Amino acid sequence: MVRQPIPVIIVAGFLGSGKTSLLNHLLRNPQGARIGVVVNDFGQINIDALSVAGQVDSTVSLGNGCLCCAVDASGLDDLLARLARPSSDIDVIVIEASGLADPRGMVRLLLNSTNPRLGYGGLVEVVDAAEFDRTRQRHPELDQHLRFADLVLLNKTDRVAEADRDRLLALVRELADGKPVLPTAHGRVDPSLLFDRESVRQRRETARQLSFDDLLADSHHDDCHEHLHAAYQSVSFTADEPVDPRALMRFLDARPAGVYRMKGQVHFGVPGHEQKFTLHTVGDFLRFHRSRWARGEPRRTQLVVIGSGLDGDRVRDDLEACLGEPDAADEHSMLDVLKYTRS
Repeated sequence: MVRQPIPVIIVAGFLGSGKTSLLNHLLRNPQGARIGVVVNDFGQINIDALSVAGQVDSTVSLGNGCLCCAVDASGLDDLLARLARPSSDIDVIVIEASGLADPRGMVRLLLNSTNPRLGYGGLVEVVDAAEFDRTRQRHPELDQHLRFADLVLLNKTDRVAEADRDRLLALVRELADGKPVLPTAHGRVDPSLLFDRESVRQRRETARQLSFDDLLADSHHDDCHEHLHAAYQSVSFTADEPVDPRALMRFLDARPAGVYRMKGQVHFGVPGHEQKFTLHTVGDFLRFHRSRWARGEPRRTQLVVIGSGLDGDRVRDDLEACLGEPDAADEHSMLDVLKYTRS
């Protein structure tokens, strides 16, 4: 089985927005994943071992399965390459950007990487609901950051009145121009929104007796998962009929508002392109991976669309409209798909 690239998630936001709270939440709820953390700015990260990582470009291996690094932007590419080595056994990498940094530079660096073990996991912009209006006055570039992000977390909503929360949510959604906006408190978001819990578990599961820590983690997840999961939606779509590649690319170019991620497998059934095409999108980022169907595996399309404020019926209807055999005479129907395909 081909190993999927390690998703690299960039967490950005101005000082005090709650980036470190989000990072701490992910580290306390890794859902079995080994998380590599790149700290581009020092904050109150709740990891004792990081106290010995005061030097730039230093690396600390932790007993809880996380690996944390403090680094400046100039060394980011080399650091990611080291974290992506098979010996690191990392499942997810999270970069906490400096509170005053323009995260677009990090995104460009990642997208231009030729390392096949790295994949784009999305730009998450964290904004402070209680200070949003003042932050926007001090930093008018915030509007651009919101439009550039793949997911926006309107954090600290517990510190504003309900009327202000509704106003801010509507304003941020307008500024984000169709990108999903999720209200949060204390940076608490279901990690399943950011990375695939099931694929991590498949890699980590072995025939062994659960430890007390495992049971405690599962119990905590059961208690809080429903509440966190309720903040976003996932829409599943399955079809045995082949997908028209041109129709699917039109859908991906104009996907419904609120979509953050899409994943799954696509069956095009186009002569010469009968392989399985695995789809991965984050925001505007799009990638297909081509592989063989397993012996006896049904040739079908199975997709999951994840986001906030989704119209599930519209998503399913739009995907249903992508079904159908392409014109046999259209020998160029797969060109747009192949532009985004990595074998």
